[in-house]
Amino acid sequence: MVLFGVLVLFQTFSLPGQFAHMAAESPQDAYLRWPATVVAVFWVLCVQVVIVATWKLLSLVKSDRIFTEASLKWVDAIVWAIAAAWVVLVGVFLYVGFNADDPGLPLLLFLLTVGVSVLGLLMVVMRALLRQATTLRTDMEAVI
Repeated sequence: MVLFGVLVLFQTFSLPGQFAHMAAESPQDAYLRWPATVVAVFWVLCVQVVIVATWKLLSLVKSDRIFTEASLKWVDAIVWAIAAAWVVLVGVFLYVGFNADDPGLPLLLFLLTVGVSVLGLLMVVMRALLRQATTLRTDMEAVI
């Protein structure tokens, strides 16, 4: 809960202020202020969706309802948030990659893209395992 609150503060105050300061310090890059702000706020929003969905999944574990259809909706929310963040990250990677004069930032963005890809694929596997376990539990309850 505290992390979510910190992210809201970061999203509303810190990121816009940071990009405004960067625009003032580097007027030649000031045109990137609003696109960078929107992208950064969007990524924080994706993290917030993952936090809320994880919190809901933990409450389902606590109430022993993790192997139900309700849990699949929250896992879907995590998968979609990661997918949306990945799509925007690929867009930023391509933009920076085609416009960079130094290979450092494109390489960093490439590594981040690979990391988010692995995380997304892991969540797809976890979702498939949850679906199988839910089906198995439902079948077992039907037999008993």
